[in-house]
Amino acid sequence: MARIFALLVFPFVIQAAFADDGARLIGVWKLTAFDVEFQKSGKREAAFGGRKSSGYLIFTPERRMMALVTAEGRKPGGKPDERAALHASMISYTGIYRIEGDRFITKVDHSWNESWNGTDQERFFKLVGDRLDIVSAWGPSATLPEGHLLRGILSWERVK
Repeated sequence: MARIFALLVFPFVIQAAFADDGARLIGVWKLTAFDVEFQKSGKREAAFGGRKSSGYLIFTPERRMMALVTAEGRKPGGKPDERAALHASMISYTGIYRIEGDRFITKVDHSWNESWNGTDQERFFKLVGDRLDIVSAWGPSATLPEGHLLRGILSWERVK
């Protein structure tokens, strides 16, 4: 009888735990670290060619996510090559997200990179107190030439 009860109750306990993580995501997060790991070599380095990154991540109660991450050392862009350098040294997107286990998946509706619009961006997450660790799924780089499969590894701190 105890086993039957456990089988019936366990799915609801797990669902409640994930729902709690979804509620704990809500808020504003400040980037503390952003590395990329290359699938082929296993090499890990700071994103944007080794430059320090800064940015914010926002989750709303309405399930909208917004992210903006930029590399340090960016300069204003007036000329076409300067504007291209600005584009290559940032990541920004927004959309409605859903929680599935240890992942949040964002249906992108606006992005700095038009190829992301309409896609599902999958991220694995772990919450530890006021720290949020995120690892992206393996995929092609949005900022490097074709052929580079990598994943982002990011740490965020809750803004109070």
